[in-house]
Amino acid sequence: MGQLIDVNAPLEQEGTRAVVRNWLKKLGESVNSGDPLVELETDKVTQEVAAPADGVLAEILMENGDSATPGAILGRIEGAEPRPRQAAVSATASTETSSGTEDERHFSPAVRHAAQTYGLDPTTIAGTGRDGRVTRADMDRAFAAKSARRTPEPALPDGAGTTTPSRRVAHSDMRTAIAAHMQQSMATAPHVTAVFEADFSAVMRHRNEHKARFAAEGVNLTYTAYVVSASVAAMRAVPEVNSRWHDDALEIFEDVNIGIGTALGEKGLIVPVVHRAQHLSLSEIAGKLQDLTARARANALEPADVKGGTFTISNHGVSGSLLAAPVIINQPQSAILGVGKLEKRVVVREVDGVDTIQIRPMAYVSLTIDHRSLDAHQTNSWLTHFVQALESWSG
Repeated sequence: MGQLIDVNAPLEQEGTRAVVRNWLKKLGESVNSGDPLVELETDKVTQEVAAPADGVLAEILMENGDSATPGAILGRIEGAEPRPRQAAVSATASTETSSGTEDERHFSPAVRHAAQTYGLDPTTIAGTGRDGRVTRADMDRAFAAKSARRTPEPALPDGAGTTTPSRRVAHSDMRTAIAAHMQQSMATAPHVTAVFEADFSAVMRHRNEHKARFAAEGVNLTYTAYVVSASVAAMRAVPEVNSRWHDDALEIFEDVNIGIGTALGEKGLIVPVVHRAQHLSLSEIAGKLQDLTARARANALEPADVKGGTFTISNHGVSGSLLAAPVIINQPQSAILGVGKLEKRVVVREVDGVDTIQIRPMAYVSLTIDHRSLDAHQTNSWLTHFVQALESWSG
């Protein structure tokens, strides 16, 4: 028998929780060093774990849906003198109970947890995993189907009340991870939000004048690019916002690495990062945003694309929201910018000493801070410089 080599989850992972999503090789299948072996998914990115050596996939220790902590053993490869596929399959089969039914202790932890939560017997469910094993996804589907088949209870007599029909939709791994991250942030940081209003007239003029030239170069000039650039300008004036709280000190970052909340439809959202934005022109920022957004929605981001953020922008206005508060801080950062819907509003502007009523493209912008790191004067100063950068945009 050859040497068994562990296949480990990465020691560094981006996100709050990694889940085994899909094995790309079967038990007994030959693999080469560096071959994609298994996919792990966090709330931020899906990444492949490569085979650490040549050999045969001899053991799968974590099934689809199982949580994988950093360094956890996902499976094992048999190196020298690989055993044939049939032997591996037979060895796996021999771990099942002698009666031919899978004993409870051979179900993965995720399946056992689902069985307890849903009140389902996994031995009654057809498995879609390797060699017919029941996966967490199988349990979720079975519970959803059971819930859909339930008939509503009859109304109580004499109008005493009614039972509302409902159905339960199992959370995706990404949604569960996002929920945990949001809850942890609210429990960790005292959130305070300040709201300003920004006039986008200057930005709109500049964009209308230059978007055709950018498009000819293959770059989509979005309003978000201006928001990122204005954030960099505000960071130069109030660098404490670009920071992280520690019990003994405030860590202020030299690089402005700005994460952009990107919606993935029903799946949730992800935050790809524009690294070292302080060194980028408007054109370079727009190009990076275009690339990151496209790859995020194609599930093609690399782990490095979501690492190292020091500040985050939530452009919630793209879905119609005028104001969201508080926008929850992306821990362990100290602040997050919220940008509401850009719309025409009636405003009062002084012209030659006379108040006039004008129609301007306006948006509410908010900065939610970790009050351990920042106070009101820093928050308001940052927003003042941010709004000034937008309203005085000249290229």
